[in-house]
Amino acid sequence: MNILFLGDIVGRIGRRGVGLLLPQIKKEFNIDLVVANIENAASGFGITESVVKELFEYGIDVFTSGNHIWDKKEGIPLLDIYERILRPANYPLGVPGRGYLVLTHMDKKVGIINIQGRIFMEPIENPFYVVKNIVEEMKKDTKIIIVDVHAEATSEKIAMGYFLDGMVTAVVGTHTHVQTADERILPRGTGYITDLGMCGAYDSILGVEKEAVLKKFLLQIPQKFNVPEKGLFKMEGVIIEVEEESGKTKNIIRLQRRGEIK
Repeated sequence: MNILFLGDIVGRIGRRGVGLLLPQIKKEFNIDLVVANIENAASGFGITESVVKELFEYGIDVFTSGNHIWDKKEGIPLLDIYERILRPANYPLGVPGRGYLVLTHMDKKVGIINIQGRIFMEPIENPFYVVKNIVEEMKKDTKIIIVDVHAEATSEKIAMGYFLDGMVTAVVGTHTHVQTADERILPRGTGYITDLGMCGAYDSILGVEKEAVLKKFLLQIPQKFNVPEKGLFKMEGVIIEVEEESGKTKNIIRLQRRGEIK
């Protein structure tokens, strides 16, 4: 089984880039399931229903997210409407939505877990304890489990990879929008990468127009961050080749593609 996991989709240019390149990538790598982080998909902040429907139409099967999933009020109710939109599982009880699911796709059961780090981020529930409990329960249904750890600190993501090594199929990092070159299979068979990167504007700062970000650093006063509408884009993520019988990763390939939206 081949699973494609895409990094954070940022704004319209990121969405259109995915729509443009995804069909060929699915064909080239014989992809069975597509997962993507979409917390920045609507103008760089949060989600809307039209954006979600657009990305479903492009062929993405499951969506993960992170701390920016709450940025658009109209997007929050979607977490209860759409089963395949996940938010981090370690938010407190009572928060809308769900943090994990087991889906049957092409007669195969696959578990997807979304978890959020705490270093330099909100002090929510301990992600290590939360994810361990979810994995133990999920193992009753499937051996194929992919974890999106949405975190700022590379050390926390790497720690999560080793913590879950041998327990899950793969651990992939999101949030920082910069793809890392450390894709590997950990000693007990879990695929790992610290950050998937992003699907968004190439000539940007983390998917946002450069000028506003530079002003923020130079002047230290609030700026409005806009996402470029057209131009060069990049599409980044990993392809995880899964050994279905054991649930371990046979191979993990870092994906980098470029294109242009005119």
